[in-house]
Amino acid sequence: MKKLILIAILISITQIGFSQKSYRKEIKTFQNTINKEYADTTESPLTKEDLAVFKSLDFYPVKKKYRVVAGFTRTENAEPFKMKTTTDRAPEYVKYGEVTFTLKGKTVKVNIYQSMRLRDKEEYKDYLFLPFTDLTSGKTSYGGGRYVDLKIPKGNTIIIDFNKAYNPYCAYNHKYSCVVPPAENFIDVEIKAGVKLKK
Repeated sequence: MKKLILIAILISITQIGFSQKSYRKEIKTFQNTINKEYADTTESPLTKEDLAVFKSLDFYPVKKKYRVVAGFTRTENAEPFKMKTTTDRAPEYVKYGEVTFTLKGKTVKVNIYQSMRLRDKEEYKDYLFLPFTDLTSGKTSYGGGRYVDLKIPKGNTIIIDFNKAYNPYCAYNHKYSCVVPPAENFIDVEIKAGVKLKK
């Protein structure tokens, strides 16, 4: 019996190790993809000066505690509205729903949105958008907030992985017009995950 218990424990430890390794690989893939985009002269938001010396974005260490399973509540009959940006541009979004989760002992409730322009495009029809600020904003992360891309969930929960949080293009180049996270999407904790402030 003791031998069977020991085997079960070893299998469990192996599975946990594999899970962590697999997760780190997933985040590394995300980081590599975004780095390739920023290094590509045809699509990079970087200025010519920054692009000439670009090697990698600066990321917080990967921590799985920033991957949260959130409760999801669909917002029915929401009216489209003009989202505030860093310029006069006012893209139309709709509040798609609310998400609630616990992070660092605090209950967090924020809104997620759907772009009216993108939802009619086949490749983006299930795309949702979480713009947010937190206690790192303006300190170790971009002061204008960060974004997380999401997919429409099939049930009443949704996974939000802040290790995949990224900066708007405005963090690197003022020629861009970027969505400003609504005040209600301020998260009153330090989210040390994803892309950090520009070096």
